[in-house]
Amino acid sequence: MPKMTAAPMERLNAALEGRYTIERELGQGGMATVYLARDLKHNRNVALKVLKPELAAVVGAERFLAEIETTANLQHPHILPLFDSGEADGFLFYVMPYVQGETLADKIAREKQLPVDEALGIATSVASALQHAHDRGIIHRDIKPGNILLQDGQPVVGDFGIALAVGGAGGARLTETGLSVGTPYYMSPEQATGDQVVGPASDTYALACVLYEMLTGEPPYPGNTAQAVLGKIIQGLPVSATAVRRSVPPNVDAAIRKALEKLPADRFTGAHSFAKALADQAFRHGDDAAPAPAATKRLRRAATAGWATAAAAVAALAMVSTREAPEPVRRVERFAVPFLEGQEPTDLSPGGFELSPDGSMLVYRRLVEGEPTLLVRRWDDLTATPVRETANSFDPEVSPDGLELVFEQEGQIRVLAFAGGPVRTLMEGTIPEWGEDGFVYATVDSGTARVPAQGGLVENLTRLAEGESIQIIYDVLPDGRTAFLMANIGGNRWEIRTLDLESLEMTPLVDGQGPVYTSSGHLLYSSDGGGALMAVRFDPSRREMMGTPTAVLDGVGYWSVADDGKLFHATGGAAGGQGPTLQLVWVGRTGQATPVDAAWTFSRGTDPNLRWDLSPDGTMAALRIFGSEGYDIWVKRLDAGPLSRLTFAEGMDKMPTWAPGTRDVVFLSDRNGNHDVWRRPADGTREPELVLDLEQDIATVDWSPDGEWIFVRTSAGTAVTAQRNILAYRPGTDEEPVPLFAGSYRELNPAVSPDGRWIAYASDETGRYEIYVRPFPDVGAGRWQVSINGGRNPQWAHSGRELFFQSPTLQMMGAEVSSGATFESAAPEVLFEASPQWEDGNLNGLYYDVHPDGQRFLLATSAIAGVGEDDGPAPPSVVLVSNFFEELRARVPD
Repeated sequence: MPKMTAAPMERLNAALEGRYTIERELGQGGMATVYLARDLKHNRNVALKVLKPELAAVVGAERFLAEIETTANLQHPHILPLFDSGEADGFLFYVMPYVQGETLADKIAREKQLPVDEALGIATSVASALQHAHDRGIIHRDIKPGNILLQDGQPVVGDFGIALAVGGAGGARLTETGLSVGTPYYMSPEQATGDQVVGPASDTYALACVLYEMLTGEPPYPGNTAQAVLGKIIQGLPVSATAVRRSVPPNVDAAIRKALEKLPADRFTGAHSFAKALADQAFRHGDDAAPAPAATKRLRRAATAGWATAAAAVAALAMVSTREAPEPVRRVERFAVPFLEGQEPTDLSPGGFELSPDGSMLVYRRLVEGEPTLLVRRWDDLTATPVRETANSFDPEVSPDGLELVFEQEGQIRVLAFAGGPVRTLMEGTIPEWGEDGFVYATVDSGTARVPAQGGLVENLTRLAEGESIQIIYDVLPDGRTAFLMANIGGNRWEIRTLDLESLEMTPLVDGQGPVYTSSGHLLYSSDGGGALMAVRFDPSRREMMGTPTAVLDGVGYWSVADDGKLFHATGGAAGGQGPTLQLVWVGRTGQATPVDAAWTFSRGTDPNLRWDLSPDGTMAALRIFGSEGYDIWVKRLDAGPLSRLTFAEGMDKMPTWAPGTRDVVFLSDRNGNHDVWRRPADGTREPELVLDLEQDIATVDWSPDGEWIFVRTSAGTAVTAQRNILAYRPGTDEEPVPLFAGSYRELNPAVSPDGRWIAYASDETGRYEIYVRPFPDVGAGRWQVSINGGRNPQWAHSGRELFFQSPTLQMMGAEVSSGATFESAAPEVLFEASPQWEDGNLNGLYYDVHPDGQRFLLATSAIAGVGEDDGPAPPSVVLVSNFFEELRARVPD
């Protein structure tokens, strides 16, 4: 490594005395020598870069420092920030963070070819950084592997804007000296020919070169000399990464070839477009693209003979033709259940699905190997694809550029790129909303907050007012100054408000849910308490509705609308709060289903956490029903007996279970804030009694058969409780619950055997949920695994000689068990397969309860008529509407 002579080192240290101490040289680049230095003011290591003397002489200190100021305002997680710059004893220097990781050039030199997903992740992150700079008029001009540092696995672009500062300050004098800005292997043709007008397309060209090298092991145009490389860049034939490495996907190869086109106008319009093509499996370019229409082919032939004149003539002809041609008719079209069998969405509640902004794809939740997972269905592809690392995720939303996905997972707001790369965690919270202003908004315990989409400081925005249980920022308008916020102000009443994102002033608009501003100029929302989709013209500048809201569709469940006019919705009124209409059914050990009460149905609401519990004698069921006043606990006498309401307080009551040895129903209620444990006699003769009040939210509650112990599972809503711990508590004996299962894994569904000696539960300690049994209460005295290929939701037969659970594919399983001095279980057997019409109970799989006779199970189905009969197909549960805005304009005219 070249060493700095003693005199310059002494000069530099003397000139920077009190600010920086130079420790050693790290290396040299085309424009600067890099030193490891100590920032004395902030007590940190930094990379201090000294401009080469020949460049400094040409550029001049004043102009260089003036130009470099423009780069100091770049704030992006994949851009290495500029700390400082200046002149010291004739040296021009600038200071950046010292990154201890290696450069991408080092990684390529060591590994030769990177895994495709890893290479795409790096390219997508760099493209995001480039787009951030390009939007602010800054071009890098020297993108290369050596300028991409890998910090904790994340790519960070260094020297951002330094080449611009050098070029901008030096001007034509730089070219006259024979010095050039850029590295030959990654120079665009316009840079290679000395063009002084270099735009974003040059950076995208260089990034494509870097990606090509990550995939194939060498740049697209190698050569022994700079002249040979530049000659190939200017005149060389197109390259193909797939031809070198067959595992490179066709769309990735096509995107690289388009980015490497000779003319800037033939490349992508922006780095974000390049990254989007890398993630789009249908993208093609050039010879592998679909045949062009005749006018396009004529334009290509004209370009060969003299593109400027011919193109102008064709463009003029096209303008005349466009003016004379009638406006094309955009017909409204509806498609029912547009999914292959076995790929349909299984969560049609809010947070279960979302269209991308451009309408090209749907992200939705479905059980995959027993885990609720996000899938992507691109409308140009018949097959849906699971999204990596999204098990147990909610509320997906695609970024405005279509390249990334934000979602909630374990109480954290997380983001991943479709093309690959690591998942990044932005903040704690729920219900994310990705604004076009570059922020991700989320609901937090105190109200709402936001964070830059690339990561950074979390900013609290609004706070809950008295009587409000939750606030949700549902949409950010294109102006970036206004958002729609909905707040629960008691029971099932939701109020839609506008939020000024500068003053944070809120203004009530209308009662309803799910407000969205469409590109057609309408406010869409769901009626409060019903299944109607409402629409009204909206003026963003005045933040006012223009007219009276109109019901444009009835019987609409949760819905999502895209900028291209696509509408995707569930049927049955889920968005309005009613949710699917359900019916309880008895299912025998062979899978035959019969209605509990053919004349009775109930609404599950939009909350997916279902539960019903049979009384000890099997004559009654306690269940949570959604009604006009919200979520309450009801008691149904089986089979065709009366239905009576048990709870009446505002808020959400859920998870009912019978207290052993009594006629009391125990349930969770948030009437005092977070969800606590309450109880009340099933006949309603006493007022509800608080049983257990914890600071954190309680997600489930269960009893031991002797009535001595209750078991609660804490909520996964915050980082503290994200592991889903199970606590045990003896009312009247213990002051506080004690951890029963509170390790580093997630545990669910505690169930104590009828004799009180054993506890079954589900744990993901092996990477997926399996069923285990331990002694109780001494759970540390042993452990036996009952399931073989995964399982959830264990329940004991009343005889204690059989343990039931569900497989990852929702088969009902049964295992014979025996207990003496130790526990023993036979191999589980399949009792029956799940029906696609049976209702999913979120993390519990298909919720069920076991009748005391051990021969039948209580489940619910969304098929109202003909359970166990052949009454024809059930009505569609989801509908895709194309060109919905045409219907909207007809129903809600200007």
